[in-house]
Amino acid sequence: MKVAVTGATGLVGQFIVARFLRMGWRVVTLGRTPSPHGGEHRPWRLGEPALLQGCDALVHAAFSHVPGRYRGGEGEDPEGFLHANLDGTLRLWREARGLRIVFLSSRAVYDGLPPGTTLTEDLPLAPDRLYGQVKLRAEEALHDFGGASLRATGVYGPPAPGQRHKWADLFDAFARGEVVAPACGTEVHGDDLARAVALLLGGASGPYNCSDLLLDRRELLERWSRISGVKGTLPEQVQKRPNMMDCSRLRALGWRPGGETALEETLRVMV
Repeated sequence: MKVAVTGATGLVGQFIVARFLRMGWRVVTLGRTPSPHGGEHRPWRLGEPALLQGCDALVHAAFSHVPGRYRGGEGEDPEGFLHANLDGTLRLWREARGLRIVFLSSRAVYDGLPPGTTLTEDLPLAPDRLYGQVKLRAEEALHDFGGASLRATGVYGPPAPGQRHKWADLFDAFARGEVVAPACGTEVHGDDLARAVALLLGGASGPYNCSDLLLDRRELLERWSRISGVKGTLPEQVQKRPNMMDCSRLRALGWRPGGETALEETLRVMV
C-alpha cells in the first residue's frame, strides 16, 4: 500500500512514518521538509493542493498552531487558524475522495464535559475551545467520505533524529532544581498510536479513542530520577484527575498499547 502522510516530521507524524516504513509500506511525506526516516517527499503546505497521485490512502496529521501549543494554538490569529486548519483540511478531504483516510483528531473534542465523565465516542460534544472545535468539525466533514478519526491523547516517545522529545524541557528544568508545576494527563506511546492508525487504514470508519496511561508529573519525575540518577524537587501530586478515555472500540480491532512497560523502556532510551 502507498500512503500519503501529512505532518510527517511532527511529534506524531514521525512515529507514523517510521512504523509504516518498517511494515514495508510505501510512504509519501507531504510537508515542508523530508522525513528523517525516509519515504518519498512531496513539498506541501496545509491549504495547498495535495499531491496524492498514485496513493491508496491518506493519513492527515498536519496542524498549524503556535509552537508548543495546541489548545490556544490560534494565538492572536483565530481567523488564520481556522482558515489553515479547517478550510485546509476540508479541501484535503475533497482531494482525497476515493482514498482510505485516517485523521489525527484529539481528545480536545471532549473539552467542556463535566469532571468524572467517561469519554466514549458516542457522547454529544460541544468543545469549549477553538482547537477542539476545529478537530470536531473536521471529523464531522470526514464522515461523508467514510474515513476514520483517531481521538488521540498526549503522545510521548523517543524523538526523531535531530529533534527533542516532549519532556526534554521538563527534565532539564528538574535537573536545574527549578520548581516544577504539578500536572496530570493521559498519554500514549507514539508507536502505539501509529499501530492504531495502521489498523484504521484497514477500512474502519468513524471516531476512535486512543489513550493508554494516566501519568502524574510527580510520578514521571520520580521515574526519571530513578533511571537517570538526576535529582531535583518533585512537584505535588495532582488531586483532580482528568476524565479517562474508553478505548474499547479501538481494542476491539486488536489494538494493545504498551502500558507501563513501554513508558519504562522509553525513559531508559531517553537516558
